[in-house]
Amino acid sequence: MEDYRTRIYEKYATEFQDATTVFDSAAASRWGKAYDYYFRGWMPEQKSAAIADLACGGGKLLYFFKQRGYTKLCGVDISPEQVQLARHITSEVYHENILDFLKAHPDSFDLITGLDIIEHFHKDEVLRFLDLCFGALKEGGRLIIQTSNAESPLGATDRYGDLTHELSFTPRILTKLLQMCRLRDTEAREQGPVPRGYSLKSSVRYAIWQGIRAGLKLWNIAETGGTGSGVFTRIFLISGGKV
Repeated sequence: MEDYRTRIYEKYATEFQDATTVFDSAAASRWGKAYDYYFRGWMPEQKSAAIADLACGGGKLLYFFKQRGYTKLCGVDISPEQVQLARHITSEVYHENILDFLKAHPDSFDLITGLDIIEHFHKDEVLRFLDLCFGALKEGGRLIIQTSNAESPLGATDRYGDLTHELSFTPRILTKLLQMCRLRDTEAREQGPVPRGYSLKSSVRYAIWQGIRAGLKLWNIAETGGTGSGVFTRIFLISGGKV
């Protein structure tokens, strides 16, 4: 019987993400501006650093790194449509299972990114994925993950917005899992409006969001006696290093 993931990923870009067959550099540039803030302090200092983007999709994050002068980039994705689109950015994009790719590249990367991928795994695959990421990082390398936030009141919007999503995480449990898999210096961050340097609208949204965050903390205090993680956006980022 055909695996449901195989069937969906075959046309994932066009049927589920409304992607075009031509890379839109202007849209990718706008999207990438926020990641200067989200990734602050996490990106390698050396522009020759080896970077692997797992589940690279149509190549927006590869384009982000390329625009910022990084030269040693590769991407991996299981969707053939996504691979063809990402190859507009670099020829080093592989149509391959991510776990197989990581296993074949020990001690190879200064930075591994995985945006919106870990929620697609089953529980046993999550631990294997994190172990393989640790193994594929060079000493001093870093892993960055973006995923659904079960601690957000609207976290289910993303969790159930894609049939191939299997899991959702809180910042606390994913921090514990990273640490269990020997990744240190962990930090979870919100993926919300950027306070400054993006747009006036984003700055206004950020100010409003701070008020909402205060209310969510108060809700947590009233119900549980604690504020919670403080990471309440429906998507969050987390990073850990091989140190």
